[in-house]
Amino acid sequence: MSQTLRLCPSSHRISNIPDILKHCSNKILHLVYIVSLNYNSMLYVLNHLAAPCLYSQDEMDSTPMVSSLLNKLANYTNITQGAVEHEEAESEDGIQRVTGPQMGTFIGVFLPCMQNILGVILFLRLTWIVGTAGIVEALAIVFMCCSCTMLTAISMSAIATNGVVPAGGSYYMISRALGPEFGGAVGLCFYLGTTFAGSMYILGTMEIFLTYIMPNAAVFKAETGEPTGMQNNMRIYGTCCLVIMTLVVFVGVKYVNKLALVFLSCVMLSIMAIYAGVIQSAIKPPNSPVCLLGNRTLQNSRFDKCLKTELINNVTTPTQLWKLFCEGGIENATCDEYFTNNNLTEIQAVPGLLSGVISDNMWGHYGQYRAIVEKEGQSSEQASDNTNDISYYILNDITTFFTLLVGIYFPSVTGIMAGSNRSGDLRDPPLGKEFKAVYLSCVVLFGACIEGVVLRDKYGESVKGTLAVATLAWPSSWVIVIGSFFSCCGAGLQSLTGAPRILQAIARDGIMPFLQVFGHSKSNGEPTWALLLTAAICEIGILIGSLDHVAPILSMLFLMCYLFVNLACAVQTLLRTPNWRPRFKFYHWSLSFLGMSLSLSLMFVSSWYYALVAILFSGCIYKYIEYRGAEKEWGDGIRGLSLNAAQYALIKLEEAPPHTKNWRPQLLVLLKLDSDLGVKHPCLLSFTSQLKAGKGLTIVCSVLEGTYMAREADAKLSEKNIKAAMAKEKTKGFCHVVVSSNQRDGFSHLIQSAGLGGMKHNAVLMAWPANWKQAESSLSWKNFIETVRETTAAHQALLVAKNIDTFPTNQDRLAEGTIDVWWIVHDGGLLMLLPFLLRQHKVWRRCKMRIFTVAQMDDNSIQMKKDLQMFLYHLRLDAKVEVVEMHAGDISAFTYEKTLVMEQRSQMLKQMQLSKTERGREAQLIHDRNTKSHATLNDKATPTSDRVHMTWTKEKLSSERNRHREAHMTVRDIFNMKPDQTNVRRMHTAVKLNEVVVNKSQGAQLVLLNMPGPPKNKGGDENCILSSAECRQLHVCLKTGCDT
Repeated sequence: MSQTLRLCPSSHRISNIPDILKHCSNKILHLVYIVSLNYNSMLYVLNHLAAPCLYSQDEMDSTPMVSSLLNKLANYTNITQGAVEHEEAESEDGIQRVTGPQMGTFIGVFLPCMQNILGVILFLRLTWIVGTAGIVEALAIVFMCCSCTMLTAISMSAIATNGVVPAGGSYYMISRALGPEFGGAVGLCFYLGTTFAGSMYILGTMEIFLTYIMPNAAVFKAETGEPTGMQNNMRIYGTCCLVIMTLVVFVGVKYVNKLALVFLSCVMLSIMAIYAGVIQSAIKPPNSPVCLLGNRTLQNSRFDKCLKTELINNVTTPTQLWKLFCEGGIENATCDEYFTNNNLTEIQAVPGLLSGVISDNMWGHYGQYRAIVEKEGQSSEQASDNTNDISYYILNDITTFFTLLVGIYFPSVTGIMAGSNRSGDLRDPPLGKEFKAVYLSCVVLFGACIEGVVLRDKYGESVKGTLAVATLAWPSSWVIVIGSFFSCCGAGLQSLTGAPRILQAIARDGIMPFLQVFGHSKSNGEPTWALLLTAAICEIGILIGSLDHVAPILSMLFLMCYLFVNLACAVQTLLRTPNWRPRFKFYHWSLSFLGMSLSLSLMFVSSWYYALVAILFSGCIYKYIEYRGAEKEWGDGIRGLSLNAAQYALIKLEEAPPHTKNWRPQLLVLLKLDSDLGVKHPCLLSFTSQLKAGKGLTIVCSVLEGTYMAREADAKLSEKNIKAAMAKEKTKGFCHVVVSSNQRDGFSHLIQSAGLGGMKHNAVLMAWPANWKQAESSLSWKNFIETVRETTAAHQALLVAKNIDTFPTNQDRLAEGTIDVWWIVHDGGLLMLLPFLLRQHKVWRRCKMRIFTVAQMDDNSIQMKKDLQMFLYHLRLDAKVEVVEMHAGDISAFTYEKTLVMEQRSQMLKQMQLSKTERGREAQLIHDRNTKSHATLNDKATPTSDRVHMTWTKEKLSSERNRHREAHMTVRDIFNMKPDQTNVRRMHTAVKLNEVVVNKSQGAQLVLLNMPGPPKNKGGDENCILSSAECRQLHVCLKTGCDT
């Protein structure tokens, strides 16, 4: 097969590849074109020729070879900028990565998730929730919470599989998806939630220990229905347990996971014991008697028999239960009325799966605080005196209702976050999966096997202090007690392990400066300072002393995290960013929005005031990070959402022209830079911020003379300096610096093209030209006049600030004074609007507004004042109105001489430009004659000549004569000329008006007046600027341009 190969310059036509290597080994090729190469030839070229022949050394340094690029892609981890692994240590060579404990799926995800799921709520509170809410409502609680968790797990799986999630878990997901503000706020909530989870698990551990294992170890004796003694015991023992767990975690996460294997084995045995007990209850229910007095449930820890009296040696003897309610012997006893009127009944705590008790437990039995737990359907005769002692009955320790149970149950479904907390310790953190079938089945089985009064007995006092779920277990209740104890211990260790890593990840990102100290770790990677703070916060939860009070706080903080995980997935999915490519495909934005809505609903369902506190706390952290935190750019979804919203808004703005009600000045600020590329008039930026007050569009621009290739660095430096000046003057807006051949063209391009779509400027703000009176600076005022012309042609308003360097800064506060508006011509109301906008700023807030208008001799001044006051009333502006009458007096000699000097100066400048032109034409004529003479000597044989014949028209002839007449005007003619009477009259009006303005507004803080429009004839440019420049000592803002 014929092969055509062009890999070298055109001088090298080579047919085979070795010749290519021979001729191109030391050359840089600019064109690579391969046609019909076979596979082996192509590989040969790519491997042997690409680097040394096709590219230079600089290109090789900046652009890697294909082989190295593929190697980097194979090891790609997608760890976004700002994510720093927590395992690093100092060595002699600098920062060196330390190989920490790398865990797999089972140890890193399965164990911590299962220990959080099958933990304290399952063993200590699920039976109480089923008995209080009933099977139907308990299933609803479990279904809502599990649905929220499942939807969040789907969203989290999508985010987690969109790259590697380092230390920090959910914080990393949210911060990189929604930005540092949302990530920091929700990450801190998640950290506090994980920390309070540790408190809850420690409190659960101590509840099992003090209630079911060693009740005699209690320091304070707890009275029935009074939880104070029990809470004090849990505070003391909980603090000791926290110290021990903190020391274990301090040793290392590796040892925590070794203990977790032991703990989880106990948990799994407990779960198996529950299901075995359910099967055993269907065959042979266990013997666990419960004593009822009437329909009231009694504490059977104080008596051994459920009898009032018993026969001992044919003698009726009162029992221990009798002595609790009666005083004296049987013959003369004084007994409790309810005890006397009702009989004792003994029922089984576990009737069995086939007993039909499920129908009694189907619906809820909510009660008030210190209400007696009663069995429905049991006969009872109430006592007339309700002041009897109720300390011997089973009482509700809190008021129960549906939303409270939701808040208490929800921590049991937060296990999906436990594995993500330590994602930095995993070799390959996958999608953690857990099944909620255990909870759903347990709800039904508990309600079908256990008596309702026993389910509502939170601490098992009706079954001799036995854990309610333990009464169902087989072969022994101690399997459940020991298993639940170790389950709570393991979950507490997991929380104390995960929470410091979340705090460390937040601290190392630097988004909250006051947390930076907690980013340090010891040599093996353990976050020591973060662990100490976690232990201190965990102690606060332990001092609360009640698992039921800590659980709702924990639920609220986790629900905030769930909400934003779903929001992050939904935003990323809807934006369809190219970087959003999760390996997990079973997700959809609608599921994420459903999970987000469900999380928000559960927050307010469980506790509306806790929800408001959590939202307020997150909002405060958000604003703190936005105001004080370090700037981070992670390519978050909120920024992408803002870009999409901005694009949509710009397209909508293009559909229809803006209405006058929505009009506000959108400023294009034209700045001038000094020789050091700094802002020449920073007060112009101050005036901009005062005029805008952060509202509307502001584009700050400047022009550099030259070419962009030569002044690229200067342009970037200028833009940086302007942004710094804008930040200092608190001017919110955009900055742009262009490089043009001259300033006039640069400003013209900015006026035409600045802005985007509907967000374009409608007003131009600039400073009065400096040194405009000097002949060598004529270019300054000429550029100014051209800017006025182009702004007027673009139908935009032009604001010119005179004496700008003396304007008040943003730090000044004008205690008094006026803003004077000289309304010479009608401009649609913009001149009236400017003082109103300025007075919104604190600098001008105390200034009053005055409106001046000019009346001629034949005008009715009184009627003009009334009309102007009515006009201001319709504009809803508060101002003082004054009509100034100008008399048409004789033209003063000063005005005549000033006009004459102005015209003479203009004519002299024109003469100087014409003389320069004539000199250029003369030089060109001499050059042409020499060239023609030289050509004639060399080529005399050519008789023809290339003469150009011009066709003269009447207009060309007239203009040529006028040009020659002006060119030959002498200096004597200039000084003998007489001024134009129209110009004299205009100068007279300008001088008179300036005198009135200076006289009336001498004490004003700011003077606003209309600037005359530019002359159509460019010969009158200087007349225009002279007539506008007389107010020397005032703060003047001249305005011209379009209506509002």
